[in-house]
Amino acid sequence: MKVIPTGKILGARVEDLDLATDLGPSQVDDLMILLATHGVLEFPRQTLSTRQLKRFSEKFGELYLSPGGRAQAAGFPEVMILSNMLEEGKAVGLSDAGQAWHTDMAYSNIIALTNVLYGTTIPQRDGRPLGNTELRNMHKVYEDLPADIKQRLKGKTISHDFNKFWELMRERPGSPRAPLSAEERAQRPPAVHAAALTHPITGRTVLYANPGYAVAINELPADESDQLLDYLFEFQSRPEYLYTYSWNKDSVLMWDNIGTTHNAVADYTRDEHRYIQRCQVMATRFYGEAGTRVPRMFARQQA
Repeated sequence: MKVIPTGKILGARVEDLDLATDLGPSQVDDLMILLATHGVLEFPRQTLSTRQLKRFSEKFGELYLSPGGRAQAAGFPEVMILSNMLEEGKAVGLSDAGQAWHTDMAYSNIIALTNVLYGTTIPQRDGRPLGNTELRNMHKVYEDLPADIKQRLKGKTISHDFNKFWELMRERPGSPRAPLSAEERAQRPPAVHAAALTHPITGRTVLYANPGYAVAINELPADESDQLLDYLFEFQSRPEYLYTYSWNKDSVLMWDNIGTTHNAVADYTRDEHRYIQRCQVMATRFYGEAGTRVPRMFARQQA
């Protein structure tokens, strides 16, 4: 395979690798290192069945199965459909457009390692693709934090709550979302993670605090916690940490959910069709069950 870095704050394109083939363990490890190093990987010109997408994705860890059971590919509950298309007047998938900045599964005891998305219908207007995916480099964010802020974060933990993100979505104009029921909230209880998290592949520290889910720094009084979180959210929003991916038809996109945050851009209409299949890969290769969440570092030494 040929790896072509974007030369930007994140991203590389991996050429000449057919993801429909059965990749061996050493190839998967190579991709794991590339993912953590570049944060975002694009695999262009892929031809994958849903089964092949699932098979490729699960080589990196356990696949998440949404308790909501919505917008899943037929026969493959681990594969979610992200789309604005209709079939017989009904939505064929969940729209991922216009979401707040977040890190997937931060509200889970076992966090997410990566998303694997396969886009087969990409909206275009005036010759350019729509529905960009924006990402931020949280390795670099932590590296650039002032020393006094790093000291304040040392040993601190942050609570992450799915309900915060849900309410952000409900506030958007025209949102049809109802409040989460007590049962739905119980299915996704808040989780606690280190604010300064050691990345299990790079061994470097990332800031694990995103505006979509982070609600409190647990060891601080509420007002001090709110002020520090606001500072962290503002700091990471600086343009030098931003990478924007423009979708290409039939590309597979992976991003590192530990070392980045992301946001889906809502700049296309219902008539500008989009169809993406997504697998959410959990970090089960690196983290134990709840209560034993000390990360297991990546076995291979990086060159």
